[in-house]
Amino acid sequence: MKLFSPLYERVMRWAAHRHATRYLAGLSFAESSFFPIPPDVMLAPMSLARPQRAWFYAGLTTLTSVLGGVLGYLIGLLAFDLVEPLLHQQGYYAKYLTAHQWFEQWGFWAVLLAGFSPIPYKVFTITAGVIGMNFPLFVLASVVGRGARFYLVAGLMRWGGERMDGLLRRYVDWLGWLTVALALMLFWLFGR
Repeated sequence: MKLFSPLYERVMRWAAHRHATRYLAGLSFAESSFFPIPPDVMLAPMSLARPQRAWFYAGLTTLTSVLGGVLGYLIGLLAFDLVEPLLHQQGYYAKYLTAHQWFEQWGFWAVLLAGFSPIPYKVFTITAGVIGMNFPLFVLASVVGRGARFYLVAGLMRWGGERMDGLLRRYVDWLGWLTVALALMLFWLFGR
């Protein structure tokens, strides 16, 4: 079933739009604190369409993503009092305490890993605020994790060029369904 091929073509058209850079910045900011779609979906095709600007796009994505992460941190820091009673009522407070302890032990590394991996970064930005993680360390971990990820994506697109575009067009449906299957498996394993 070719569901992802038309989406890929649409994203490639968006990447060529004259306001694409603004859209990339907005998406990167929003994804770090509340929006579910990762900025890679715009960064990759934009870097592919204009490889001479790939490093600029990676830098912009990193900067706006970290700024969005700061918003997520503030949401966790300032709104926890509103959420804490719900944690008790729903029986999640023990899990929150476990996450709190985990962050106290590995906070920097947890944020760095979440920034680089497909793990939802926004969950870690908000949790970092909730536990009051050292803010400069939070920002440093975010810059390193997010920067490594976005420069890697932009670099691969710049390096791969037309060949990478051809590979993506050829395998985008397989990759899309593989990603959906992986997301469902992770949800099944960890979401319960």
